[in-house]
Amino acid sequence: FFYAPNMHGLDWPAIKEKYEVLLPYVKNRNDLNYVIGEMIGELSVGHAYVLGGDKPKPNRIKTGLLGAKLSRDASGYFRIDEILPGENWVKKTRSPLTEVGVDVNEGDFIIAVNGKSVTDVNDIYQLLVGTAGKTVQLTVNSSAATSGTRDVLVKPIADESGLYYYKWVMENTEKVNKASNGEVGYIHIPDMGRGGLNEFVKHFYPQLNKKALIIDDRGNGGGNVSPMIIERLNRELALYGMSRNNDVNTKPAQMILGPKVMLIDNYSASDGDLFPYQFKKMKMGTIIGMRSWGGVVGIRGSLPFVDGGDLRRPEFAPFNEKGEWVIEGHGVEPDIVVDNDPAKEYAGDDEQLNKAIEVILEQLKDLKSPPAIPDYPDKTK
Repeated sequence: FFYAPNMHGLDWPAIKEKYEVLLPYVKNRNDLNYVIGEMIGELSVGHAYVLGGDKPKPNRIKTGLLGAKLSRDASGYFRIDEILPGENWVKKTRSPLTEVGVDVNEGDFIIAVNGKSVTDVNDIYQLLVGTAGKTVQLTVNSSAATSGTRDVLVKPIADESGLYYYKWVMENTEKVNKASNGEVGYIHIPDMGRGGLNEFVKHFYPQLNKKALIIDDRGNGGGNVSPMIIERLNRELALYGMSRNNDVNTKPAQMILGPKVMLIDNYSASDGDLFPYQFKKMKMGTIIGMRSWGGVVGIRGSLPFVDGGDLRRPEFAPFNEKGEWVIEGHGVEPDIVVDNDPAKEYAGDDEQLNKAIEVILEQLKDLKSPPAIPDYPDKTK
C-alpha cells in the first residue's frame, strides 16, 4: 500500500500501539478520524488523508446569492454596488443579474424580495435563505424610493466563488494585455484535472497570436494532466510554413515562440508541484513567486470501508535521473522570490503578477521575428 515499505523509517507496529490507547475514548467517526489522522501524520507525507464515514451531517439550507456586491443604503434599502460578470452558458459561472431579460443595473436599489420590504430585515440575505435555484421576484428602482419601482424575476445561485474566480482571471488577462500592448497572454490553471485542462484550452488557443505567455499555477490543487500541458507548451519549432494570402505559420502548429513565465505559490500543490518542476527542468522559462507546496507522493483512491469512510494511502512517488527523491516535503523553488502582501493583494495589487509582467517584457526585447517568406522560386532557370 504505502509507497515506501520502510514506512519512512518508523516502527509501524509501535505507532499502532502508541495510538490504540486512545480507542476507548472514541465516541463517533469524527473522533476516529482524528486519531487516524494523527497516526498517519507520523509518516510526514503529503496526501495522507482520512475523512468521511458514518457520522451525523447537518442538513444545510443554501442561501440564494445574486452574484453581486450589495451595501446597505442610509434609506434602509440595499444598493447594488457591483454585478459580477459571468458565463451564463456555464452553470458554475452563471451570474443571475446579467441573464437575458433581467433589467437590473449597477447602482440600482433592491426595494423588496418576493414582496417583502428589505427595510424590515437587518440583512437582505434573510429574505434569500433557501432560494438558491428557485425563481425570486426582486423589486428594484434606480433610486432609493418605492415610487417608480419595477419587478424582475431572477434565479439566485448557491455559490459565487466561480464568479469571483472568473472575474479575477479576466482582470488579470486584461492587465497583462494592456501592460504589454497586446503582446503577452495570460492563463491561470486552477487544477490539473478536467476543470484545469478546460481552463487551459479555453484561454490558450484564443491567445496563440501573442508573442509571449504568463502561465499562472498559483493555487493549483493538483490532478494528473500536467504532462499534457507541458507537452503542448514545450513544442519545438521544426519549420515555418506559408500559404497564399495567409501569414507565416509554424510546424508544429499552435506554438507561442516567445518567452514564458510561470507563477507559483505555496498553494501550487501535487500535480501543481510537478508542473513547475517540469517547466524548470526543461528550461521553458522563468518561475516567479513562492516555493510550492511540496506534496507529490500520489494517491489513487480509498480502501473500502464498511461505513463509506475514505482513507488515502500515498502509493507512488517521483525521483530524478540521479536516483534522488524530488519535491516531496520541500516543493519547487522559484527563480525569483516574490511574496505577495496579503493586504495589497486583497486591494488588487498583485506583486507577483507585476513582477511577471516586468520580467517577460524585458525578455521580449530579445525575441527575434520569424523570417520573411523567401523569394519564390523561378523554375524557368
